[in-house]
Amino acid sequence: MKTQSYKNHVRFYPPHHFVYYPILIVFMLFAIYFAFTTAEKLLWGFITVIFIFLFCLAFMLRQHYALILQNRIVKLELRYRYFVLTGTRFETIEYKFTEDQLFAFRFASDTEFLSLIDRALAENLSGDAIKQAIVNWKGDYNRV
Repeated sequence: MKTQSYKNHVRFYPPHHFVYYPILIVFMLFAIYFAFTTAEKLLWGFITVIFIFLFCLAFMLRQHYALILQNRIVKLELRYRYFVLTGTRFETIEYKFTEDQLFAFRFASDTEFLSLIDRALAENLSGDAIKQAIVNWKGDYNRV
């Protein structure tokens, strides 16, 4: 994998993004087409609803479980890094940040981690602004 930065940190899962979803979308489009062009409108309408349901369900479940677990792990990592660098618990100030801000901190190197936390508190930086402010990007190559 290439060295990670702000511009390339989005990750795709090829079997899902480039195989399963395109096939499901094609089937769904055929079902919609047949729902409007055949005599069995009710049957094809029902099949279309099933494909739409499968599409939504697959997307939600794949993302939901992995992201909840990942979010917990990232928060634990941030708490650990903060404790190692300061000797105090991160929970004392963690509540002041949104999840978007917290998850952006994970890309900061240890040398700029604490200064970014202070700057985010002082300037109320968004998660995207925190990511853009990182000079020494610390890649997260294991995320979902």
